Amino acid sequence: MTDGQLRPAMKVIGPATKTDGQQFNEAAGDYDLTARWGIAGKGGITMPSNGRVERRPFTDDEKAAPGETGVALLGPDTVDVYLNDRAYWRNVPIRVWKYTLGGYQVLEKWLSYREKALLDRGLTIDEVRYVQHVARRIAALVLLGPELDANYARVKAAAYPWPRAAATTT
Repeated sequence: MTDGQLRPAMKVIGPATKTDGQQFNEAAGDYDLTARWGIAGKGGITMPSNGRVERRPFTDDEKAAPGETGVALLGPDTVDVYLNDRAYWRNVPIRVWKYTLGGYQVLEKWLSYREKALLDRGLTIDEVRYVQHVARRIAALVLLGPELDANYARVKAAAYPWPRAAATTT
C-alpha cells in the first residue's frame, strides 16, 4: 500500500504540502511541528491539544481517485492537518482522521507527542512521510470495512458448533 505501485485512491491521501506550493526546506523550519498538537503538562506529562485541522469538501480529483463508493466510505468530507503555518498533510478523509484504536484518534495521538517544543527538534522527512503512510493504511482499512464485515458474518454463520463440555467434578 505504501510501497511499490499505489492504487489511485491512495495516491491522493495525506501528501505533505506547502501552503505556497514550494518544496519543503528543513532549514526554514518546514518540518517543525508547531501547530500545538501537544503541550507539556505538570511533571513533564504530554497533554494533547487542539492542533490545527481545516475541514473542507473533497476536490474533484480527490473524489475521483477512490470513486463514489470510496468517497461514501471515507467521507463525507476531508481535512487538511497542519504541521505549522507553512505546511500540512492534504486530504486526510474525515473517517481516517477520526479513526480510533484503543480509544485514541491514531493520527492525532501520534502528533501530540511530536510537537517541536516537546521534542526539541523538527520532524524528520521520514516522520512526515510516516503520517502519510499511516493515513493511507487507515484509509485502506476503512475502504475494506464492508468486505471485512461481510467476511466476519460468513465465518460466524459457518462456525463449528462445539459441543458443550460435560461438567466435571473433582
